[in-house]
Amino acid sequence: MDIDERIAALDGERVDHRFKGLPPDAEGLTVGELAAQRRDLFDGGFGTPLLVLSQEALEHNLAALEEYAERYGLAFAPHGKTSMAPQLFARQLARGAWGITLAVPHQVRVARAFGVPRIFLANQLVDPAALRWAGAELDADPAFELVCYVDSLRAVELMDAALRAAGVRRRLDVVVELGAGQGARTGVRTGREAEAVAAAVSATGTLRLVGVAGYEGEVPDADPERVRAYLRRLVALAGTLDRAGRFADAAAIVVSAGGSAWFDAVADVLAEVPELSRPVLKLLRSGAYVTHDDDHYRRITPFNRVPDDGDLLPAFRLWTQVVSRPAPDQAFLNAGKRDAPYDLGLPAPRAVRSARDGSTRAAPEGLEVVRLSDQHAWLKVPPADGLEVGDWVALGVSHPCTTFDKWALIPVARADGTVTSYVRTFF
Repeated sequence: MDIDERIAALDGERVDHRFKGLPPDAEGLTVGELAAQRRDLFDGGFGTPLLVLSQEALEHNLAALEEYAERYGLAFAPHGKTSMAPQLFARQLARGAWGITLAVPHQVRVARAFGVPRIFLANQLVDPAALRWAGAELDADPAFELVCYVDSLRAVELMDAALRAAGVRRRLDVVVELGAGQGARTGVRTGREAEAVAAAVSATGTLRLVGVAGYEGEVPDADPERVRAYLRRLVALAGTLDRAGRFADAAAIVVSAGGSAWFDAVADVLAEVPELSRPVLKLLRSGAYVTHDDDHYRRITPFNRVPDDGDLLPAFRLWTQVVSRPAPDQAFLNAGKRDAPYDLGLPAPRAVRSARDGSTRAAPEGLEVVRLSDQHAWLKVPPADGLEVGDWVALGVSHPCTTFDKWALIPVARADGTVTSYVRTFF
């Protein structure tokens, strides 16, 4: 089966108790059957808390980064660990993505189970079991492409030993990861270390060096100048390794960077890549764009700095219900840490829907989530506000990665409240 057929098969999964917020009377229906009913978000039997994706915002965001990559001559491998939703992978690939970026071997297995043909693993792969599996995938499917990081001689040694022991026939493509500076996350710290790692890769018969990569989001005390300086080091490293003949077996030289905070800087600096001995694949890896958010990513998006390039829309709404109003300035919602992200900021009220008449109003100034318990949100309420037990409150959330991982099946709804499809996640 191709990727579209495997995605379509998700519609055959049965709706049951595993999926939070879905209508109890949908028990036993397939996901496809439930979607075909086009239920209303508020009157269709859904419960709270319920995470919902905006159909319009998703479409807007998918188009925005597709157009951005085309405008700046970038290949695009969006970071799939944001959502771990194969349906979204397929939509990104259909919009011209080169492949999907992932972070750990389990995520690669999920993507391969759904037929993703190209994967960039933005991490080192040193576990023997994972290497055996990856090697078997490469040998079984000549069209499958997998690229991963390498940043040490020890990693080269471990990868080579595991692939040799497994008898893998195809070489595993690797890129040297350049760290973003002292005190940053992974990656070699100096050009000399990078050259030594590249030489070690070239000496194996199991690995093939195809480029360089890094993550500018880890630059210490990041600002536009520091980020661009780091990216220029990355570009310079590609040139140094190319002059040393380290990419002799590569069909193209990968130069890859790009989180969701500095992709404008990535576009600027990768435009400066000089002519090399092979064609250059300038690979952007931003991932949070697909849903954006109401706080952290809204504040740091490069579109704030260059608004002519486009914009992104928050695609999540977490609908909750007031379950207690014990004091004039206090209420409690039935969603907590198990339902909402809180590592990059607390959820924020955006709308209130009356349980009495179904009318919806914007959240008033002063309505604020001040704390999360496991299953409750502590809500500060303007004392004169008419918020009642039973009212629904829509929360905007911050950080897509830690939103998706709390929900296994997410309704996608139009602005009028009609639920048109469901997104399945695999964390």
